[in-house]
Amino acid sequence: MKKSAFVFGYGGRGSSFAKGLKKDDFHLFIIENSKDEYQRAKEDGYKDVIYMDITKDEELESLSITGKSYIVCVMEDEHLNVFLTLSLRALFPEATIVAISDSIHVTQKLKMAGATKVIDLYQVSANRIHNILRKPIATKLLDNFVSDGYAISFREMLIPPNSYLDGMMVDDVNFSSHGVLLIGMIDIELSHKFIFITSGIDHKLDSGDTIVCIGYNDDLDVFEEKMKKRI
Repeated sequence: MKKSAFVFGYGGRGSSFAKGLKKDDFHLFIIENSKDEYQRAKEDGYKDVIYMDITKDEELESLSITGKSYIVCVMEDEHLNVFLTLSLRALFPEATIVAISDSIHVTQKLKMAGATKVIDLYQVSANRIHNILRKPIATKLLDNFVSDGYAISFREMLIPPNSYLDGMMVDDVNFSSHGVLLIGMIDIELSHKFIFITSGIDHKLDSGDTIVCIGYNDDLDVFEEKMKKRI
């Protein structure tokens, strides 16, 4: 009997999760509150795609979620993702809830909301950099797989004068909206040390700082050009 997984959100991350779960032979349900993403999931060939208002408990209760179900919360709006996790935990106390986070603050909120497991993208990336330093052979094999199949890479980018990032706090920059993930930075105000963004300190970005991001090469190109401008 197939395991069932309910994926809430079919944005960039949600579609990636869905693809992976499909390969792992889950009985997959896609739940969306956006008509555009709902339609995209249908066009991508998923059969059980449900359009609903996920803020209403009565609609969530209509889903065939059991204690053995897996729930994946990957809504693009982090506040909605936390609210959804809280609602689903109250309605389905025995289910396994996996949620995704791109900041230490959101991770804490998701855990408090009742997520069984939070995938912290910053921590995953920091751990990967650690592997680069400590396990170069294994990482090289991973790099070959990633680079050949998905054109994903790390990139160091110097924040130039007059950049819109100059003077902003890290937590105020929505890197994910550009399709990139901030890994860390070299802060010229802190003795030029490399700082993992998972350190829990909200750093100020300044011209002359170097940021390290991961993403698709095309997205990195666009972001690097955009950050040179004063918005």
